Amino acid sequence: MLQKNLLAILLVMLVAACNNNDKNKPADKEIAKKIDKASWLVGTWQNNTPESRSTEIWEKENDSTYKGRSYTIAGKDTVFSETFTLEEINDSLFYVPLVKEQNEGLPIRFALTSISDKQLVFEKPEHDYPQKITYTKITDDSLVAEISGMLQGKQTAQQFPMKKTD
Repeated sequence: MLQKNLLAILLVMLVAACNNNDKNKPADKEIAKKIDKASWLVGTWQNNTPESRSTEIWEKENDSTYKGRSYTIAGKDTVFSETFTLEEINDSLFYVPLVKEQNEGLPIRFALTSISDKQLVFEKPEHDYPQKITYTKITDDSLVAEISGMLQGKQTAQQFPMKKTD
């Protein structure tokens, strides 16, 4: 009788343990949702001014990585270019820009500090400038990218409104 009760208890514990594993699956989905909330970035975005044309292109590489590039053309010259990734590692999301002539050619990792369906905020307080990068979705075909932080002892922010072209 004791063996049957012990066997029944073990069986109940085994079933409960299997059910606990299922409880972890929504947490896994939550991790995937972080980068999924950035899916509105995918596409080609432009900001045209009388002086220049800036283009930012985002592509989904896989379920945990978006890759992008940005360049600004003034006249016939490319005056700025960078590449970047949005990468999800475990339960964290990072914006990682790489500018050839900056930071000894090494990428800089900005950590996600705030996320919603319409806004992504990444920060790296110890970076020289910017310390904060924000993408805000205005409509399905417009967004504002902003870099901000302390620059030469003053709080500074630069906004880059963009329209989707594809």
